[in-house]
Amino acid sequence: MNGVRSNTATATTATADSTRERRYVGRFAPSPSGDLHLGSLYTAAASYLDARANGGAWLVRLEDLDRPRVAAGSADRILRTLDQFGFEWDGEVVRQSGRTDLYDAALDDLRSRGLTFECSCSRSQLADEGRYPGHCRTAPPAAGVDTAIRLRVDPGGIRFTDRIQGTFRQDVAATAGDVVLRRRDRIFAYLLAVVVDDDAQGVTHVVRGADLLDNTPRQILLQRLLGARSLNYAHVPVLVEADGSKLAKSARSVRVDPTLGVNQLMQVFTLLRMTPPADLEKASLGEVWEWALGSWTIDALRARLTCEIPA
Repeated sequence: MNGVRSNTATATTATADSTRERRYVGRFAPSPSGDLHLGSLYTAAASYLDARANGGAWLVRLEDLDRPRVAAGSADRILRTLDQFGFEWDGEVVRQSGRTDLYDAALDDLRSRGLTFECSCSRSQLADEGRYPGHCRTAPPAAGVDTAIRLRVDPGGIRFTDRIQGTFRQDVAATAGDVVLRRRDRIFAYLLAVVVDDDAQGVTHVVRGADLLDNTPRQILLQRLLGARSLNYAHVPVLVEADGSKLAKSARSVRVDPTLGVNQLMQVFTLLRMTPPADLEKASLGEVWEWALGSWTIDALRARLTCEIPA
């Protein structure tokens, strides 16, 4: 993990304080590069339960900017699967592919303040670098090649308190260097799009996998530069196999089966350290969700980065 993590999640921060007076608005934002698998169902359930248990709204956003990775029909199948498992989202589903004007405007704002620069470095040129070394920060990019747009990142620590993982600190400049906002193929980076969208949609709370924990300080930095509102974060343990490999990379990453809705939800709730009673297997989806909402506590996941799934 590229940051300093403390297991104490009791300290208050400006991030938590700034969201306290606003109504809870959560979101689930899958990429339609394939069907939902157990890991994504688990994350969606954590996000949904936390929003509903706190009387909040729950939005669904499809992060489909990376067009070469979008699988045909995946977006519709994701939405259909969520519906079949009993998830109920608020408002219309947002697709990032239809919001590029917003990302352009944010990029123009940063550029007008001298906070960006063009970079001609390719991935192969940077393959051996632990962080972006700043090749194009002060020198002009190579002529005649496509360029990315990077954010100028100055030294300085970003600190926030995660509701699950505790206090996390990172010097973005030391860890990542000048981060990409728009790629050389002119596709906007996840970093820029997620910050713009969360602010535009009024999101207050983000519940997602702990594999994104060290990306969060970069988002907080960009939020501050764009004048976006602070968010309250909770990074749930990532599902892993017994050998520590991510579930998404294993044979059990196959798509979930809505015909096994109650049984698979009970499996997910168990992974979220809840204890569903055996007779819940005979209940309806509505009754299962009612039980889960009454039993949900995010504190059960406290200070755990991974969750090993049973064989």
